[in-house]
Amino acid sequence: MAARHQGTLNRPNPLPREVAPGIFWLGECLEQRQQGKIYHGCNASFLIVGETASMLVETGHPKDFPITEAQLNTLLPGRPALKYLFVTHQETPHCGGLGRVLTRYPDAILVGDVSDYHLAFPQHEHRMRMMQEGDEIDLGGRAFRAVEPVVRDMRTTWWGFETRERVLFPGDGFAYSHYHEDGHCGLVAEEAASLDLQDTTAVFADLALWWTKWADMRNYCDRLDHLMQALDVKTVCPTHGLVITDVARTMPKVKEGLLYGSSVAERGTNEALFGKKAVAAE
Repeated sequence: MAARHQGTLNRPNPLPREVAPGIFWLGECLEQRQQGKIYHGCNASFLIVGETASMLVETGHPKDFPITEAQLNTLLPGRPALKYLFVTHQETPHCGGLGRVLTRYPDAILVGDVSDYHLAFPQHEHRMRMMQEGDEIDLGGRAFRAVEPVVRDMRTTWWGFETRERVLFPGDGFAYSHYHEDGHCGLVAEEAASLDLQDTTAVFADLALWWTKWADMRNYCDRLDHLMQALDVKTVCPTHGLVITDVARTMPKVKEGLLYGSSVAERGTNEALFGKKAVAAE
């Protein structure tokens, strides 16, 4: 059987990683075959540490909960307790660990658009608080705000914004990943010299954001520019992409990827092309 790649775990830059003061990148990659190579779809979570409370943004894919829990166990001792969870929307890579996080941290409260979560976790319904655009959570010395989701994956999607370091958490909004062979695991976008945002953004559009093929993404790019400028964003922490620490340098490439992905024909999956080869290799 083919050896399994271990994403961020056995790379030179393993997670967790502090990407801005008091903000830590957690999680692990989800592997799949694409264009004959191992494609890594990031499934990131982020820990925000305030002076009086900590918040977890996204709870990750179910398969990653033991990894995320271990990462939290290394970060939280000696820091303010985990009091808040924020999930951008009700999709498995974003909320798949929700029940286990709520059980593991019984004092934590789920915030955001909490529609329907009570149906899956009725025992935790009293720990769910709805947020609207502009609502803020005080973490002590910094706040977390619900902001407009320019690229909306679901009706219930919200993006988040941390006010002190000016960090945007856009969920699926910056949806691109990387190829295992390029060694980008755990790197920020500006460190990943060979990262092809056009290609990886188009791949993600095929696999997850199919609606971008029927939308004029110029309008979304304009709205994204407006939001980034209005919030004065310094760092971007996407759920499915490498963290962006130089917005002026990388944002034009992200927009090029969004426009390119919406302009090319849907490529579909690689099962028909590489399925037999993959079986043979194993």
